[in-house]
Amino acid sequence: MITSAPHRPLAIAHRGGALLAPENTAQAFRAAALAGADAVETDIRLTHDGALVCVHDSDLRRLCGDPRAVADLDLAMLRRLLPPVMTLAEAIAVSAPLGLLLDVKRMEPEVLPPILAAVQAAEAGPRTLLGLRDLGLVAAARALAPAATILAFAADPDSAAAVRAAGADWFRLWQGDATPERAAAVRAAGLRLAVMVGQPRAVPLPEYPPFPVGTIDRDGLERLRALAPDAILLDDPRLLAGETEPPAAPPQASP
Repeated sequence: MITSAPHRPLAIAHRGGALLAPENTAQAFRAAALAGADAVETDIRLTHDGALVCVHDSDLRRLCGDPRAVADLDLAMLRRLLPPVMTLAEAIAVSAPLGLLLDVKRMEPEVLPPILAAVQAAEAGPRTLLGLRDLGLVAAARALAPAATILAFAADPDSAAAVRAAGADWFRLWQGDATPERAAAVRAAGLRLAVMVGQPRAVPLPEYPPFPVGTIDRDGLERLRALAPDAILLDDPRLLAGETEPPAAPPQASP
């Protein structure tokens, strides 16, 4: 069971703690643990030869300047291009005893059995959250693993009831969508609430806070605390653990 201090939400280190060390790496996981994180989040993709790996983007342009897709590379080639890359099994091992949120980037139900098998083999089920982006995938996971804990990365911020009906236990809201009304709707549906901070897109949306994904300022953090979410996903878990101060809001352009 993932637990936090009683006075604050769970601090989930986004991409393992992307402001502490290179994202989705063992180094980030270890830094997040030292920083007081309750859990780490990592992204799960499939290589061409069926390896489950912790990579956020669909290709390697941003990470190492290679345009090829992760799905077109075998694990050996991926390791040559991106040496710190972890497999799911390695991420489960390195993350212990923290909680582990797996953001599954694939939508096909066929991806679920090997993920569930890896979690079961490591006896990591009680500390694992399975993050899924499709209602059909949520339902499939619930059928395959009745005891799994599922977090829905739903595109529609007003779909809590449908998400619960599909079998999820948690609901993710983006910071810009996290209103008191939506938080209440999530709880009314019988779900726990996780809030992802920052922008949801590479091209900033004006209705969201003016920060990249994973980053938040002190005002934004206080507003989120007022909603009493069960967890907050952010790049620097020290902001919730109380070891450092969030950045000040960027200056606004003159009208």
